Amino acid sequence: MSIKDSELILNSDGSVYHLHLKPKDLASTVITVGDPDRVDQVSAHFDTIDFRQHKREFKTHTGTLRNQRITVISTGIGADNIDIVLNELDALVNIDFKSRQVKLELTSLRIVRIGTSGALQNEIPVDSFLLSTHGLDLNGMLQAYKTQSIQNKAFEQAFVKHSNWKKERAQPVLVEGDKSIENQLISKNILKGITATCGGFYAPQGRKLRLTPSDSKFLKNLQNFTFEGFKITNFEMETSAIFGLSKLLGHQACSMNAILANRTNGTFSNSPEKTIDALIQYTLDKLID
Repeated sequence: MSIKDSELILNSDGSVYHLHLKPKDLASTVITVGDPDRVDQVSAHFDTIDFRQHKREFKTHTGTLRNQRITVISTGIGADNIDIVLNELDALVNIDFKSRQVKLELTSLRIVRIGTSGALQNEIPVDSFLLSTHGLDLNGMLQAYKTQSIQNKAFEQAFVKHSNWKKERAQPVLVEGDKSIENQLISKNILKGITATCGGFYAPQGRKLRLTPSDSKFLKNLQNFTFEGFKITNFEMETSAIFGLSKLLGHQACSMNAILANRTNGTFSNSPEKTIDALIQYTLDKLID
């Protein structure tokens, strides 16, 4: 059965609706970044750039690095944008746009987020690199999908009990990243941990400016929680959505975090752009070999 026009929206040139990409524009290895300006920061390391597109917050460069084709795309901020990007990336490789039917032979993309993050544990230094082994969804986006097969119920239940998580809030979902990419990207210089993905930057991450967060113990509950020896190490706004949708769709995903802030001791990087560029260089060197 073909997918209706209202469900898979294509532009007049045949590109997918939000990203404005055609299947030929996408490589099988995809770097995602939040900031459109960071696309240029990543593609500056490419040997060639063969394709450029920019629509709204979604900016894409596809080129080659050491004879391997690679795409970098900006997602904007938040899990809602990841919902758009991941579904449309999947459509580009796994749906025939002419017949509007799912292909019989599916393609698995390699998707690596390079982003910024705040540390939750005192021992994680600012300007360090952290690989997310899991994403803890605290924003509710994944609950729109059937995630039972990819969840860690024991972890989720323990966290809900520990934090006195209210039933009225979106319930936590823990999703594991892809082990094969993790093994490729890890080294002795890279920290590992569980990354919480929040639905905003201020109160959803326990910050207070003029508005008071509804959960005054949010940060402490994240910092103090342990499960079978594992801690929640950091938080940001995209990782769990990338992990969850990738796993459901059959793609491989990993998240590399530049730690720019430590929320426990209140510090922030003195050279954030230098740290981000170093993480970009490290990730590309490990990913493209």
